[in-house]
Amino acid sequence: MEVVGKIIQVLPAQEGVGRNGNPWKVQPYVLETLDQYPRKVHFEVFGEDRIKQNPCEIDQLVTVSFDIESREFNGRWYTSIRAWRIQQGDTTQAATAPAPAAAPVAAPVTAPAAPAAQPAPAVDPFDASAGDGTSDLPF
Repeated sequence: MEVVGKIIQVLPAQEGVGRNGNPWKVQPYVLETLDQYPRKVHFEVFGEDRIKQNPCEIDQLVTVSFDIESREFNGRWYTSIRAWRIQQGDTTQAATAPAPAAAPVAAPVTAPAAPAAQPAPAVDPFDASAGDGTSDLPF
C-alpha cells in the first residue's frame, strides 16, 4: 500500500536487543495526508539499514510504501504500519497522469440551428406500458 503526505513529526528512535541477542532499531514518523480532510498516519521504519536508506525530515513531501500487520498479545490486538520504502515527493500522480497529447486542435464545428422543440408529453415513470421499449433496464 502507499500513502502520500507531508512529514509532520520525527519521533525519537527506539532500539533494543531481541530474544535471540540481535540488536534492533525502529524510527517512527507521523505523516499528514494531502486529502481534502487530512489524516495523520503514524508509521515506523524498522532496521538500521532501512532507516539510513530512507531519511525523512519535517515538512518533507513523501510517498510511503508500507505493510500493515496486526497481532494479538494478552487478549488485545495491536496494529503496526511498517514502511519499506520512502520516496521523496508525490510520485503517485506522476505515474498515473497520462502524457499530454500533441494532437492539433481542430476548429469548433457549428451545427445548424434545430427547429423549436415541442414540449414532451408527460410520461409516468412508474407505468411499465409507457416508454419506447428500447430500454435495457429489467423493470
